[in-house]
Amino acid sequence: MTAVASRGGGLRGAVAAEWTKAWTVRSTWWSLLAGAGLMGLGAVQFSIFATNANGNDDPSDDKGVVAVGEIAVAAVDVVQFALIGLAMLLITAEYSGGAIRTALQWVPRRGVLLLAKTAVAAVIGGAAGVLLAVLGSAVATPMLGRWAGFEASGWFGDVLAIGCYLSLMSVFALGLGTLLRSAAGTLIAIFLIVMLVPALLQASDITAVERIADYLPGIAGAAFMRGESEAYEPVLGLLIVAAWAAAAVVAGYAVLRRRDA
Repeated sequence: MTAVASRGGGLRGAVAAEWTKAWTVRSTWWSLLAGAGLMGLGAVQFSIFATNANGNDDPSDDKGVVAVGEIAVAAVDVVQFALIGLAMLLITAEYSGGAIRTALQWVPRRGVLLLAKTAVAAVIGGAAGVLLAVLGSAVATPMLGRWAGFEASGWFGDVLAIGCYLSLMSVFALGLGTLLRSAAGTLIAIFLIVMLVPALLQASDITAVERIADYLPGIAGAAFMRGESEAYEPVLGLLIVAAWAAAAVVAGYAVLRRRDA
C-alpha cells in the first residue's frame, strides 16, 4: 500500500489531480468555446479586411496573397483573453470558493501545488492555441478565396508560434492570479499590461517611451508570432514573454508561501 501511495503522490499525483479538476469545471469548457468563437469571428473579420484591401482601386493598398496562418495570428490579440481567463480561474476560483484550503490539505507543499497548476495551464494553453490556430486557418481559407496562401512549413510555424505564445500567456495568467488571488483584479492587470499600457506608450511619439512597449508581453509575443520586429530578433520576443511568465509564477509563489490560504 505504501508503494502504491508513493507512486500516486508527489508532483505526478498533483498534476493528475489538477488536470482532472481543470476538465471537470464548466469554466474550462466555456473558455475554450469562447476562444473558438472569437477565433472564428476574428478570422472572418481579418479575411474580409484582406480581401477588401486587395479589391479596392488603390494599387498601393494591394496586399496580394495572404498566408492563412497570418490571419490566425492577427486574431490572437482578442482570442488570448479566453485562454487567459481559463488559466487564471485554475487558481482564483479556488480562492474565491475556499477550495484552495482543500487543495493544500491534499498537496501541502505549496511549491509542488503551484508547479502542478502551472504545468496544467501551460499544456492546456498550448494545445488549445494550436487547435485554435488550425480553426482560424480553416475559416480564413474559404473567406480569402483566391487570395489565400498556404505553404506547409510557414503554416506549421504560425500554428506552433501561436501555441507557444498562448502557453506562456496561460502561465503568466496563472502566476498573476496566484499573486493577486482575485479574478477581477487579475483580468484587469493583464488587460492593462497586454493591451492598454502598450497602446499608450506607442502613442506617445517619444522613441524611448515607445521602445519600452516592445518589452511588454503582448508586443513581444506579436513580434515572435509575426516574425518581425524593429527592436530585436523575433525569437527574443518569445524569450521576453517567457521571462514575464516566469516572473509572475515566482511572484505568485512568494505570496503563496508566505500568506495563509
